[in-house]
Amino acid sequence: MAIAMSEPAAGSDLAGIKTTALEDGDSFVLNGQKTFISNGINCDLVIVVAKDPRESNPHAAVDLFLVEAGTPGFEKGKRLNKIGWRSQDTAELFFADCRIPGENRLGPKGTGFKNLMINLQQERLICAIGAQTAAEFMLEETIRYCRQREVFGKKLTQLQNTQFVLAEIAAEVTIGRTFVDKMILEHWQKNSVSVEVSMAKLWITEMAWRVADRCLQLFGGYGYCEEYPIARAWRDIRVTRILAGSNEIMKQVIARAVTK
Repeated sequence: MAIAMSEPAAGSDLAGIKTTALEDGDSFVLNGQKTFISNGINCDLVIVVAKDPRESNPHAAVDLFLVEAGTPGFEKGKRLNKIGWRSQDTAELFFADCRIPGENRLGPKGTGFKNLMINLQQERLICAIGAQTAAEFMLEETIRYCRQREVFGKKLTQLQNTQFVLAEIAAEVTIGRTFVDKMILEHWQKNSVSVEVSMAKLWITEMAWRVADRCLQLFGGYGYCEEYPIARAWRDIRVTRILAGSNEIMKQVIARAVTK
C-alpha cells in the first residue's frame, strides 16, 4: 500500500493540495499529480488525498480515496533518484479523469483532513524513533572504528579530541533516547502529546544529523567512501529533517503551542 499526500507544490501544507475528487453520480473522478510517494511503484492500493473543488473551506474539502493499481486514469510515474534511501521505492503518481466507485471514499465527507491529523502524532514519533536508532548505530560504528584506527602511533580513542567528541555525541544520544522512550510510553497510553512529539521529531532528527557529520569526520577520508557504513548513514539521515513534516513546520507547531 501507499498513501499519496505530497504534491509538487504542496508538501507539509496539506490544505494546499491541488488534486481534485469531483463527485459524479455514484462515482468520483480524480485529477492531479502526487510526488515523493513511498511504495509508489510497488503499491497495489493507494490512499489518495484529494479535495472537492466545489467546497470553499480548504480543510472540509479534503477526503481520502482508495485507488487500486490498474484503474484507468491512474498512472505510476518514474521512480525518483534520491541521494539517500536508495533502496526505498519513492515515485510520482498521476491521476487523469480516474473514475472510482463512490464507496471508495474513506469515512464521511469532509473528514479526510481530520483523519490525517489524528495519525500525524504517530508518524512523527516513528520518524523520531528511526533517527534515534540511526544516531545510536552511528555512535557504535564510530567507537568501533576509533578503537582500531591508529594515528601518530596511538589509537584514535587515546586522543583527547576524539574522546571529547565521542563524549559529547554520547551525551546527546542518551538524552535523545530518554526523550523518545517517554514519547513512546505517552503514545501507548493514548495521551495527546502532538506538541511534545513535534519537539522530539525536531530535536532528535537535528541531533542525528549532527551525530552523522561528526562521526563521519572521525572516519576521515574513509568516511567518504561507500564501503564504510557511516557514508550511507550520513546520506540517509538527512531526509529525516524533511519527511513527516519538515522541521520548519515542527517549529511552527511548537511555537503556536508555547505562544498562545
